[in-house]
Amino acid sequence: MFYSIRHVTTFHYSDPISESMMEVRLQPRTDEHQRCVRFQIVLSPKSGLNVNRDYLGNIIHNFDIPGQHEKLAITTESIVEMEASPLLAEALSPEAWEQYADLGRDYDLYDMLMPGKFTIMSPTLESFMQEMNFVRRDDPFSLVKEINAKIYSAFDYDQTTTDVDSTIDEALLERRGVCQDYVHVMVAVLRGLGIPARYISGYLFHRQNYDRSAVDASHAWLEAWFPTLGWVGFDPTNNIITQDRHIRVAMGRDYADVPPTKGVFKGSADTELKVAVQVKRMEYVPHQEETLVSPYDYSLAVQNQRRIHIQQQQQQQQQ
Repeated sequence: MFYSIRHVTTFHYSDPISESMMEVRLQPRTDEHQRCVRFQIVLSPKSGLNVNRDYLGNIIHNFDIPGQHEKLAITTESIVEMEASPLLAEALSPEAWEQYADLGRDYDLYDMLMPGKFTIMSPTLESFMQEMNFVRRDDPFSLVKEINAKIYSAFDYDQTTTDVDSTIDEALLERRGVCQDYVHVMVAVLRGLGIPARYISGYLFHRQNYDRSAVDASHAWLEAWFPTLGWVGFDPTNNIITQDRHIRVAMGRDYADVPPTKGVFKGSADTELKVAVQVKRMEYVPHQEETLVSPYDYSLAVQNQRRIHIQQQQQQQQQ
């Protein structure tokens, strides 16, 4: 299955700013069940671009626009090949709980048991877990499927309640939010039960009148680790186990590790952010020669201009 993704992020500034230094995480990953066969990024104003990977394999593009500007547009286009995930057993053995005892020896798993900026255990979360009877019982896989369904039912999807800096306590008290809030709550719950969980940002190919999350934005879900199964994706916003409609871009402890855009600029201005995302199932399979594009390919000119005062900017884009 092939998908095309077009993601346009536009920043409008109330006054001229300069020295926009930004990193973006918008290139889909290539891993076990998906392959990014084409990726292009275009900036306006134009700028040089650097690329690196973090310790989890997320691809990060960095750029600097020195000159004054009142608008910044980042447009990315991707083609991704997706494979269906293998069929999963309905349940694991209850003895599977015992295999979580020594996870501290595995750094990657241990890191996904630790709290992140937005996934901290709190009295409000503990009360929610008691209310929902989220305790170790049955087997780990059956319990996580139940948690996924209960969080879906307990929250209303609402794009007006929370923002990028909202804590899980705010979402828990309101019982509403966006996919970022659903995932933060579930990740914190699973880690509280000793189950490694990681935050995933990416895209969802929507089924009309079926998925709860917004169509024109990027998406977030989580992956939980199980003995014999490894990492399995769960989407509490839509109460599903992820398959070939969830396109992974970046992973981390929570949103703070994987924002689509993050940076600073010099100047004093209010910022208006607009995001447009389009995910389409492709009607044809690209020819072989079309797929041999390096994940680091880009064609951008360099523009050098002057600098003034620094102000931090970071905006929520996952809905």
